[in-house]
Amino acid sequence: MPDNKIHIYLMPGMAANPSIFDGIKLDSNTFIMHKLEWVTPEKGMTFSEYAQKMCSNLSHENPVLLGVSFGGMLVQEMAKYIKTKKIIGVSCVKSHTELPKKMLFAKYTKAHKLLPTGLVNNVELLAKYAFGETVTKRLELYEKYLSVRDKHYMDWAIDNIVNWQQKHPPNNLVHIHGESDPVFPISNIKGCIPVKNGTHTMIIHRARWFNENLPAIILEEGSSI
Repeated sequence: MPDNKIHIYLMPGMAANPSIFDGIKLDSNTFIMHKLEWVTPEKGMTFSEYAQKMCSNLSHENPVLLGVSFGGMLVQEMAKYIKTKKIIGVSCVKSHTELPKKMLFAKYTKAHKLLPTGLVNNVELLAKYAFGETVTKRLELYEKYLSVRDKHYMDWAIDNIVNWQQKHPPNNLVHIHGESDPVFPISNIKGCIPVKNGTHTMIIHRARWFNENLPAIILEEGSSI
């Protein structure tokens, strides 16, 4: 029997696990969601090589790829190697020119190499890196979401964010961005679907918005940014 459902692969953000998507509920008669996870990159592995390796985890043709933050950058890289129905980037950037000045500064000064990534088991610090939020009240919640604690992975991820070279986004990309994102300020973002009061963690805290709007965004032909 032919599979007429739309397969959506979900990629979490830096250091996060797929539980960030637990609030996303889409009609199972139309959509099937598949959650991807970060694996520790091999030594010396480039971002492109990592993206190619991640493509081997996809078992459906012409899928929708949805990625959050660094995961949003990754799905754009993955789409260079496979045919996709649509790419949805959430709380991410779509070219190196959208990175905030502090990240561009880090690229040229190598300041990011001085970040204390060895302290990855400090959840407060990890939340500041990955979510751009100072965590005080919801530590247990963030411990649940931020489970990728490998120093090599963190060094690799931060290095690939600040050194990302993409100039032109994919033609079938839809970019969804929070108006109050502290990691990638919307003032740097050109062409996106803005989410009022949305922060870098809106995939968790604004799940209702995504449940209401994602079906139309996915099904709409030519709705790319």
